Amino acid sequence: MASTYNPGVYKFAVFVVGWTILLFVAGALVTSRDAALSVPSWPGPVMPPMVGGVFYEHSHRMIAGALGVFTLILAILVWTKEERPWLRWFSAVAVAGVVVQAIVVGQVVIRLLHYWLPVLHACFAQMVFAAALSIAVFTSKWGVSDRPQLEDSGSPSIRFLATLNAAGIYLQVILGAGFRHKEIPIWPHMAGALLVLGIVIWTAVALRKRFGSSPELSRARVMLHATFGAQFLLGLAAYWSRLTTVDAPQPMPVMVYLTVIHTVFGAILFAFSILIVLMCYRLVPGRREVGAEAVRQVSPG
Repeated sequence: MASTYNPGVYKFAVFVVGWTILLFVAGALVTSRDAALSVPSWPGPVMPPMVGGVFYEHSHRMIAGALGVFTLILAILVWTKEERPWLRWFSAVAVAGVVVQAIVVGQVVIRLLHYWLPVLHACFAQMVFAAALSIAVFTSKWGVSDRPQLEDSGSPSIRFLATLNAAGIYLQVILGAGFRHKEIPIWPHMAGALLVLGIVIWTAVALRKRFGSSPELSRARVMLHATFGAQFLLGLAAYWSRLTTVDAPQPMPVMVYLTVIHTVFGAILFAFSILIVLMCYRLVPGRREVGAEAVRQVSPG
């Protein structure tokens, strides 16, 4: 993990993460405002007339195009400044992810929102976000400095629990996108929320019992509880807003704003679950690694 800290690369990576959140806001506004296909061609005109939902759809495309450029610049910075080959290739994979996402968006427009393509677009966006966040973590001072290693004596391992937590939250993202794009009813998303609640509690309890003395993992545990709790309440509020405005002739502001906040906060929750995975892999050696190290210590010579 040894590497040189490059503040310029790290700060630009953080900027890309922030820009991705802005893109989530723009995308959520498109769906909540029923503005999808307001520009019915791909890639569409550079500056179409801003009538109806065109402003939301076109803004989403422009912000997404800028993200593609920023991700490419970030990859160039990583390749020129970074000493870790695997991180260089990871940045290239992030660029490839943005390209694939652009192809999916084109198909969403060409296929007129059919074949679960909008759901695929929404879910793949989360993976691109996770990649950008990972690069920011890997290029931070925390990511390049030596950290005290912690012993995990519990079962299942904290690495497994953190990964299961992230997988459960990602499944919930898929179910939420399926409901928002009218592919599935609401009840799978509600059931998923209860499932995630159980996994989050399991993960947080394990973090408290096993690593209560670690300031980093303790803060992560508190933030995991707080972020999920806020997202759970936002989900209830967003669904209430849909029920109370179901007969409105157009999307009402209360429904739009609550749904957008809930959607974006869901992306942040998933990103935070990925951060916890990275922290656990960074701070807690796997049991195979511990065993291999013990063998090396007792081996002669």
